[in-house]
Amino acid sequence: MAQINILTNKNLVNAESEEYFNTLRTNIQALGNNEKVIMVSSVLDGEGKTMSAINLAISFADLGLKTVLVDANTRNSNMATYFKFKSNIAGLTNYLTGTDPIEDTIYESDVKNLNIIPSGPKAKNPTEILQNKNYNIMIEVFREYYDMVIIDTPATDVIDAAVVAKNTDGFIMIAEANRVKKKELESSIAQIEKVGSRCMGVVLNKVY
Repeated sequence: MAQINILTNKNLVNAESEEYFNTLRTNIQALGNNEKVIMVSSVLDGEGKTMSAINLAISFADLGLKTVLVDANTRNSNMATYFKFKSNIAGLTNYLTGTDPIEDTIYESDVKNLNIIPSGPKAKNPTEILQNKNYNIMIEVFREYYDMVIIDTPATDVIDAAVVAKNTDGFIMIAEANRVKKKELESSIAQIEKVGSRCMGVVLNKVY
């Protein structure tokens, strides 16, 4: 696996956010149902779901759990904002389209116990590639190999989040304070729950 360097800027890693996501991790573990494949989504773009997914994955890894962070936002990923890649690399779309084996899309980070699968090249048919058998196989293999699988998705205004949710044990919604309306949030949660995944909680973000 290649190395990825995490940008340790104040927007990603600080004492306050570490405590916040450690509490979230503890609450997830307190559910007691051995949830290990967790999706992180939001109603709208820009609510902080990607940073939340990253921090949650780091929190589980810091606990000593073997963790993989999957960037399933093949439409408009911004995970490169938080990770420094050494070169053009293969990612999830490369594996899903059959151009690269899964082992060539998994990267080590400089956080112990944390592997990362970037989104890869922007997909022309993002919903369709998330529905193919390669994705299902990947999740089943990861269930056996990793202790925790954290999946970042597009916002729920597209169907991708519901497609990804089918293979998860639960999902977390990130909601930006004073931006998302309650009815919008409830509608998004209901849409995802229809595919059989359950809402593990809502995280109110950007509260000032």
